[in-house]
Amino acid sequence: MAQHPEGREPAGPVVDEPAELHRAGTLAGGGRAVLDARGRPLRDLRISVTDRCNFRCSYCMPRSEFGPGFEFLPHDQILTFEEIARLAGLFVALGVRKLRITGGEPLVRRGLHDLIGLLPRGEEIDLALTTNGSLLAAQASKLARAGLQRVTVSLDSLDDATFRHMNDADVPVSRVLAGIDAARAAGMRVKVNAVIRRGVNDRGVLDLVRHFRGTGITLRLIEFMDVGNTNRWTLDEVVSAKELLTLVGAQYPLEPLEPSYTGEVARRYRYRDGAGELGIIASVTQPFCGDCSRARLSAQGLLYTCLFAATGQDLRAVLRGGVDDSQLRALLTSIWQTRSDAYSELRGQPLVKLGRARKIEMSYIGG
Repeated sequence: MAQHPEGREPAGPVVDEPAELHRAGTLAGGGRAVLDARGRPLRDLRISVTDRCNFRCSYCMPRSEFGPGFEFLPHDQILTFEEIARLAGLFVALGVRKLRITGGEPLVRRGLHDLIGLLPRGEEIDLALTTNGSLLAAQASKLARAGLQRVTVSLDSLDDATFRHMNDADVPVSRVLAGIDAARAAGMRVKVNAVIRRGVNDRGVLDLVRHFRGTGITLRLIEFMDVGNTNRWTLDEVVSAKELLTLVGAQYPLEPLEPSYTGEVARRYRYRDGAGELGIIASVTQPFCGDCSRARLSAQGLLYTCLFAATGQDLRAVLRGGVDDSQLRALLTSIWQTRSDAYSELRGQPLVKLGRARKIEMSYIGG
């Protein structure tokens, strides 16, 4: 079983202060919330259902590393839908209110709508899927009927040549746009994420903005991040949030909005002409570790408490070892209470050594 990263602080408390917890974005209406060593509540669980993807984006699964000879996880080593649903239910009992289905590309997992039907639901649970959109048109209605409420679609460029170059799978923009249309027709809310990389797709930012303004779809521009070990990240390729705001604001004036909840990763802006919202995710230049409330479950059942973690806790072995729910809940509580991750804050401090441990690849935990 994998061990917790070293250097963590003593366990944080479990508190019972309904009003304060509601302000912190955890349990509305009272109840107990688990806090980590820095006082951050557990609110968001991102669930990877597969390590496979039909794209080979250079910032996530570059073909040079994930080529024809790459060995993906065999089916018996990934969590079953029933195992995922059991864990999701326990996380919800501990205060999670946002469940995100991710991958790899989650829609390559056969029968994904069956998992959606097994997951906890209710007015207080936000259930969403993050996808590259290429397989969404064929599955959107089935997913919506199973209970999926929202999808976030990755679309880094509207220029077909640029997009095909970035996904390295010869998938056209039109296929992703068709998936977005199908999701909306099925009644799901849609957001669009675009990773902006200098010299690659930065010239197309305004095209994306123009396309989604006024549609009811929120576009979120994301700084190119140093996730994993294979994307050959350099700071020179990061287009900062400040640059993006200047670029968009010069064409379409913006004004800031308050966060929807504590721990929201995107900084929200409203177009002054009323044409909707724009989000900017600035993990590199404006770290948001201080109120991060996210845990990530890999397809093989490893629990990670940071996007940039090197190790995770093996929950698959525990699940298949016959543990009961009370024991499993105690383990999840202990893992979160000892969490003190703050990679993005430390990245910008030149005197701090982050170590040489290999970070988990984004394709294993879905970003």
